[in-house]
Amino acid sequence: MDEVNLFTEHFESHRSRLRAVAYRMLGSISAADDAVQETWLRLNSADTREVQNLAGWLTTVVGRVCLNMLRTRQAHRENQYGVHMPDPVVSRLGGADPEHELLLADAVGLALLVVLDSLTPAERLAFVLHDMFSVPFDEIAVVVERAPAAVRQLASRARRRVQQQAPPPDPDLVRQRVAVDAFFAASRAGDFTALIAVLDPDIVLRSDGGQGRPIASMVLNGSSTVAGQAMTFGRLAPFVQPALVNGAAGAVVAPRGSVISIMAFIVRDTKIISIDVLADPIRLRQLDLTDWLTHK
Repeated sequence: MDEVNLFTEHFESHRSRLRAVAYRMLGSISAADDAVQETWLRLNSADTREVQNLAGWLTTVVGRVCLNMLRTRQAHRENQYGVHMPDPVVSRLGGADPEHELLLADAVGLALLVVLDSLTPAERLAFVLHDMFSVPFDEIAVVVERAPAAVRQLASRARRRVQQQAPPPDPDLVRQRVAVDAFFAASRAGDFTALIAVLDPDIVLRSDGGQGRPIASMVLNGSSTVAGQAMTFGRLAPFVQPALVNGAAGAVVAPRGSVISIMAFIVRDTKIISIDVLADPIRLRQLDLTDWLTHK
């Protein structure tokens, strides 16, 4: 019994890291938990007596599990309509709870997950394991069944895409919040000029309405277009609750006791450069948002 307990304790000591790997790989909290559970089952059935680095072994196993899940998902998504938004991690402004902090240890923003979602499964694995978790290329090569040099190229392509499409936000949360608050204040007031002033000229807005609200699925480019959309939905501004979304300034929109969207922002140099919105009522119901329904 003591040996069993020790075995379980060793796995539990790595669970948070494995969950963080899986969340970055899959962009889904529930799928990440499934991947970690599958890793536990594989550990139970494997002979690990000669494994010298259990943490590394578990990381490559969860990576392999996630790779298989991504390939299956990719096949099923071919007929999916519109934009797909990864699962957001939503917290109060006071800070993320300890579980969320572990999940977002390196501040993985929603915009970054959107870009990762556009990569091939092999590119995503190479980037996540190497760039985020320092797994050597030769170990990743075993998982994807390619030469280390090829894996290096996969990670390089992914890195360029991330640098181009998901620049890091302003590290100062106060400056982020000022810009986001100004956005909602201008939207509430119907002030188009003030909206333009807070938006980067090349801003991108992505919204995932899912099958439940396909009309809310869109990609908008440019400050004038995004400002016009914000004016249209200005009536919802009074129902905005400030939030941290994946560690950055965001908002939960909950009119009449029902969460209808979660919004994540990237702010750079006092300007909002991207807005990512989850407005799929089916997926919103799957998230634990009870506290946002009662909070005033």
